[in-house]
Amino acid sequence: MEQTYQYGWIIPFVPLPVPVLIGVGLLLFPRATKNLRRLWAFQSVLLLSISMVLSIDLSIQQINSNSIYQYVWSWIINNDFSLEFGYLIDPLTSIMLILITTVGIMVLIYSDNYMSHDQGYLRFFAYMSFFSTSMLGLVTSSNLIQIYIFWELVGMCSYLLIGFWFTRPVAANACQKAFVTNRVGDFGLLLGILGFYWIIGNFEFRDLFEIFNNLIYNNEINVLFVILCAILLFAGAVAKSAQFPLHVWLPDAMEGPTPISALIRAATMVAAGIFLVARLIPLFIVIPYIMNLISLIGIITVFLGATLALAQKDIKRGLAYSTMSQLGYMMLALGMGSYRTALFHLITHAYSKALLFLGSGSVIHSMETVVGYSPDKSQNMGLMGGLTKHVPITKISFLLGTLSLCGIPPLACFWSKDEILNDSWLYSPIFAIIAWSTAGLTAFYMFRIYFLTFEGHLNVHFQNYSGKKSTPFYLISLWGKGGSKTINKSVRLLNLLTMNSNESTSFFSKKTYRIDENVRKMTQPLFTITHFGNKNTYSYPYESDNTMLFPLLVLVLFTLFVGYIGIPFNQEGMDLDILSKWLTPSINLLHQNSKNSLDWYEFLKDAIFSVSIAYFGIFIALFLYKPIYSSLQNLDLINSFVKIGSKRIICDKIINVIYDWSYNRGYIDAFYATSLTGGIRGLAELTHFFDRQVIDGITNGVGVVSFFVGEGIKYIGGGRISSYLFLYLSYVSIFLLIYYFFYITF
Repeated sequence: MEQTYQYGWIIPFVPLPVPVLIGVGLLLFPRATKNLRRLWAFQSVLLLSISMVLSIDLSIQQINSNSIYQYVWSWIINNDFSLEFGYLIDPLTSIMLILITTVGIMVLIYSDNYMSHDQGYLRFFAYMSFFSTSMLGLVTSSNLIQIYIFWELVGMCSYLLIGFWFTRPVAANACQKAFVTNRVGDFGLLLGILGFYWIIGNFEFRDLFEIFNNLIYNNEINVLFVILCAILLFAGAVAKSAQFPLHVWLPDAMEGPTPISALIRAATMVAAGIFLVARLIPLFIVIPYIMNLISLIGIITVFLGATLALAQKDIKRGLAYSTMSQLGYMMLALGMGSYRTALFHLITHAYSKALLFLGSGSVIHSMETVVGYSPDKSQNMGLMGGLTKHVPITKISFLLGTLSLCGIPPLACFWSKDEILNDSWLYSPIFAIIAWSTAGLTAFYMFRIYFLTFEGHLNVHFQNYSGKKSTPFYLISLWGKGGSKTINKSVRLLNLLTMNSNESTSFFSKKTYRIDENVRKMTQPLFTITHFGNKNTYSYPYESDNTMLFPLLVLVLFTLFVGYIGIPFNQEGMDLDILSKWLTPSINLLHQNSKNSLDWYEFLKDAIFSVSIAYFGIFIALFLYKPIYSSLQNLDLINSFVKIGSKRIICDKIINVIYDWSYNRGYIDAFYATSLTGGIRGLAELTHFFDRQVIDGITNGVGVVSFFVGEGIKYIGGGRISSYLFLYLSYVSIFLLIYYFFYITF
């Protein structure tokens, strides 16, 4: 066993040869490297598979032996200072290794087809392999300095991947926004690392925790300074895991290719912040103020992410805000001290969200095959609908991922989210109410995404290649074939419910969103295009290739069964579930007891309310969105709930306020643009004015004054000694008079 642990350092470096060889090949043999580009994809998958096998082997040994292995070697030694590098294999490391490698392999297989048309195919796989190396190095690090090095490498890779299509201005701006926002947290992380080194004098985790606990126990430390350093450490996790208030980069990061969103936004980069807090939880747990702060940031992020996802039209941005909310659940669990539950939800969410992102990529890929579709249209859920018969496998996998994220048993996220919700009642009733209500919002917006994308009639009605005409494409064809009278009567309420209006791009819009009641009378299709020499001829979306469907099916299996590793039932004399047994060394390090087994009655009593909340959110989404695609028969029923008059106006205003809040990202981006960007720009302009007018003005003024003084003095010098003596005596007399005046006066 020890022999295997000794080679654990190989795991992070196994994928590294791919980006190195691709770079050398493009430099020395560019044509041959490009012609053999599928070979590099195969090597990427193969090498990451080797890392996965080694990771699984280490994890099995972790479960069987309940041990922690650490190996370090000295890198820099100078007097009393010693910087060591090494690797740490414990349950937290093995969990992250399996997540990164398994999800990474699925994403690489998926990307082979998804990126096959892209000119940056080789560059994509080079970035992805280097990103995998950075993440694997991060989770195996044995000290804070080593974590920070790989932390920055992960940030650099995310910058390159988000801005992969850097020729698009939106992608270039998105990667810059992600980079700058994360620099705020990374700077705090660096200051926190240096602060704790000043206090303790060591970077190694095991020494750090032991010495720090002794200092706290003996009251030999400045508590305020410790709290400040801990907050700075936590700031790095806040930025990387897109927690409030440094979450603003996450939705814009969707400008990168969809496989990147699945890898970075599901199981790896955003999970790095959760990993850091989990790694440092023995440090934070002895500081109650920090634990309260972690739980507070978590619950704010939970609710904020869910509300901002309500009105998103871009399918990937909706999933991005969903990721933000679920990461908030994990942070909340860590702040409550539920270490096992947080890691359990990290596992279940990673596979479910990877499935959803890859499913959305399959939808986007299918919509891009439609002639005339641009990238922005292929991600707009308002232009989808009715895709069930065109992409049935994608639809089923996406539905399973949606049900899992909503917390519907027996899918993966149900088991972990239910534990977080139950633990929240023991921690704070207020936090519990917010967490439970957000569970209902999660079910609502996830099924909103599902209904808008797959159910109903196809919003875009195309002509087939034979030239047979069908219904033209209207902007609001998702309303069905209701009569104009019914449309005119209910158009305003329906518009508000669907949130499918012509939005203003202004952040502080106060307009009431309406659709013209005569829009149904339009007879001109939205776009006309010539294809194969036949005007007004379009192609239908179709299912993705097998190389894209295979990862979806594998992730479906994970979504169905991975939750069972954490079910705390007593089976065959075992009092602990597999996950608790896996995490036993870490739980012992935290001086906590493992979760006891539950009987069926207690489990059902705890779960029935959370499932009811989820089903309520699904019902609301079904009620508001499902009828829209088939008919308007239920609109009269909807109108019956809202009476005409003042109550109707109040209801419209409330819905508009919610829509504005959600669609405009809670106005947080606008606030940052006004206060930070505008403030920094104003300060720069003020500094520029001071530099040009004051500093340069003084310098230039001295030169001008010297010039005029010299010009005036040169006329005084006539060369006569008598004139010089006269001026000299005059100056002396004036000086003596002034001196006498001050002498008499004072």
